[in-house]
Amino acid sequence: MGAVEVLWFDDTVIAAYKPGGMPSQPDPTGDPDVLTLLRSQRNEPLLGLIHRLDRPVSGVMLFGRTAAATATLSAQFRERTIQKVYWAIVEGRFPGDRNLRHVLVHDAKAHKARAKEVAVSDEEGASLKVRVLAQGDRYSLLELKPEGGAFHQIRAQLAAAGFPIKGDVKYGARRGEKDRSIALHARSITFWLPGSTTRNTCHAEPPLTTIWQIFMAQRTNSTFGS
Repeated sequence: MGAVEVLWFDDTVIAAYKPGGMPSQPDPTGDPDVLTLLRSQRNEPLLGLIHRLDRPVSGVMLFGRTAAATATLSAQFRERTIQKVYWAIVEGRFPGDRNLRHVLVHDAKAHKARAKEVAVSDEEGASLKVRVLAQGDRYSLLELKPEGGAFHQIRAQLAAAGFPIKGDVKYGARRGEKDRSIALHARSITFWLPGSTTRNTCHAEPPLTTIWQIFMAQRTNSTFGS
């Protein structure tokens, strides 16, 4: 198992890259996870887990280097002052920029979210801002800005709209990937530095697979600051 890629760090925070298919933290499979590997690699056994990415998802994660930093950043997640931008490759040609809104229900037995569409103007439900960055014959590259942090929010909302994420068979994709990843990538995260009035943004480049690289060469500029 290779080293975890550190994207940025200071005295209080580490931003690291989580590959798709790797757990964020220890799970019942016993497979290598980002938190344990990073603690060992950095010789920081008290490195704090602040948030998680679904196992199939790649991208940037934040970890607290002190108890105070972990608490501060965890509070920012609870208070929703953290801004996250994702990229996704979805099946089909997405019809254009839009704001999706659904009521999401966590189905614990199936370990997935059920989505019911509601009016965009309705204050109820989870909101997902979508921008089309590039399109091919069978797939589209989307930039996504979720509001809130519901379980499987992005995966469920895109599937409910008729555009499942490539590889995400749980939510209707035609076929899975050999490494159990899906084409959903946490592109950037913006947060307040602990003990500071400064905002900081950390980015992660997408996987080096062929389809990601094709879309990277075609994509238009971001509107969400990623």
